[in-house]
Amino acid sequence: RSSDLARKVYERAVEFFGEEHMDEQLFVAFAKFEEHQKESERVRVIYKYALDRIPKSQAQELFKNYTVFEKKFGDRRGIEDIIVNKRRFQYEEEVKANPHNYDAWFDYLRLVESDTESDTVREIYERAIANVPPIQEKRHWKRYIYLWINYALYEELEAKDPERTRQVYQACLKLIPHKKFTFAKIWLLYAQFEIRQKTLQQARSALGTSIGKCPKNKLFKGYIELELQLREFDRCRKLYEKFLEFAPENCTSWIKFAELETILGDTERARGIYELAISQPRLDMPEVLWKSYIDFEIEQEEFGKTRNLYRRLLERTQHVKVWISYAQFELSSETEDCVSKCRQIYEDANKAMRNCEEKEERLMLLESWQNFEEEFGTVSSRERVEKLMPEKVKKRRKLQAEDGSDAGWEEYYDYIFPEDAANQPNLRLLAMAKLWKKQQEAEESEEDPDLDREETQSS
Repeated sequence: RSSDLARKVYERAVEFFGEEHMDEQLFVAFAKFEEHQKESERVRVIYKYALDRIPKSQAQELFKNYTVFEKKFGDRRGIEDIIVNKRRFQYEEEVKANPHNYDAWFDYLRLVESDTESDTVREIYERAIANVPPIQEKRHWKRYIYLWINYALYEELEAKDPERTRQVYQACLKLIPHKKFTFAKIWLLYAQFEIRQKTLQQARSALGTSIGKCPKNKLFKGYIELELQLREFDRCRKLYEKFLEFAPENCTSWIKFAELETILGDTERARGIYELAISQPRLDMPEVLWKSYIDFEIEQEEFGKTRNLYRRLLERTQHVKVWISYAQFELSSETEDCVSKCRQIYEDANKAMRNCEEKEERLMLLESWQNFEEEFGTVSSRERVEKLMPEKVKKRRKLQAEDGSDAGWEEYYDYIFPEDAANQPNLRLLAMAKLWKKQQEAEESEEDPDLDREETQSS
């Protein structure tokens, strides 16, 4: 038959040109010939064969004809395959143009993971992770490392292959230049994977290696959290000790360590940890640490130790919040003389803060004292605090630009405290001048009616 002869000619042509010199028009003509012969499956095979081998930029006409064919003879599945293949071509072109475009790799992998065999997905993952960032700087690796994470998760959750998952994590950890930087996330994910496989020793080994190679706060916290869940408290203690050797300024870790000992019922160890913590020369959040220590002593109902802590803290800082907290503590102790002790603390605080440059803080103290006296004080004690309250005055100050030129004036509010005014002659003189001015205004207002009457009589 003539159709069989024609088919053999097309087949010989394809064989003759081979994969190196594939021609788009040849395959289009071959497919149309088979379509004319009503060989739909042959047509589909020809198009797919050609599209898998001819570069996208040279296969526009081929793809167009394939799409028309599937719309005419294919089912819904065939049309979806065309769309997927088109997107695959696009992603292939993108990753070939820039192999380090990790976002393109993510999109490509998301597409193939949805409906492709595991071997194909693995092949694309292997191609993606082969594009190691050329610069050993963490910011260049952040997107890249997620290729490894997604690869490991795919092997564990989709392919259900724990051994390959382990190999992916280990290969990734071997690749990262830990002396320059590391990723705590990958270490912790690997450890969590080993726990899911019930290989606890390997999880511990991984986290121990991570701390030895590249200690980080996140790694210590993750390892401690693991041992806490396992109720291995001695291991937690050892880890906290190593953590605090590595980062002695980390107040949160000191507090967590002390809280652990408190939960375990060893209050003396907890107190010792707090004492060691507050003696550190440098702390990132000392106020949080001191508050935690004070709260600990209050919970233990060690009020004498709590007072001692407040006094020690006030030797280091005269912050208004410390004074107010100290006063509120004495009030809450509910002893017979708690009100007088609280009042005495406010007195001491007011004296200590007379030289404070932050007048708002001083005002905050007096307002707190005033609230206390309104609830627990007498008429005379309320009047005393009222006399200490400052006068709010509006002032002006000159502004200067960055280059030192005049930038005009600005208004601001200042506070004049009566105690300061009594000790400063200029302020006392200003107060006397204001009083004199008020008296003059009062005298003038009294004289005005008489003047009005005289003018009326003369008219």
